[in-house]
Amino acid sequence: MKRFKDWMVIPTALAMLLTSVGVARTQTPLTANFQPNPLEFTGTSASKACSNSGATPNHVINLSDDFSYLRFSVQSAGQPTLLIEGPNGSSCVQADNLSGGKIEAPGYWEKGSYRVYVGDRAGGQNSYTLRITRTR
Repeated sequence: MKRFKDWMVIPTALAMLLTSVGVARTQTPLTANFQPNPLEFTGTSASKACSNSGATPNHVINLSDDFSYLRFSVQSAGQPTLLIEGPNGSSCVQADNLSGGKIEAPGYWEKGSYRVYVGDRAGGQNSYTLRITRTR
């Protein structure tokens, strides 16, 4: 019976590790008229900065159309970083001391799949809100 108990430690520890790491939240494709506007997601930031993102994105956003203007914004208690990897490369935005924990990545966004990583420049793990806003 003791062997059975010892054997159960490994799968239990593995399950706890995988649930604490988090899984990317894949969203349905966003079309030009997505609702609600803005879309809002919450989560806990990774302890990595833009230059060293984790292996698993916090979110995967699929744009089914080109957007002439789309804004990704993050609000967090710490010093958030936002890394967005897409079909044409990546973009990194980091909070500074005057940002109040809010950062934005606005502009033209081409149709495709985007991996979104939310981190913290100071290495902490903080709750965050990610908003995706479009204008016509």
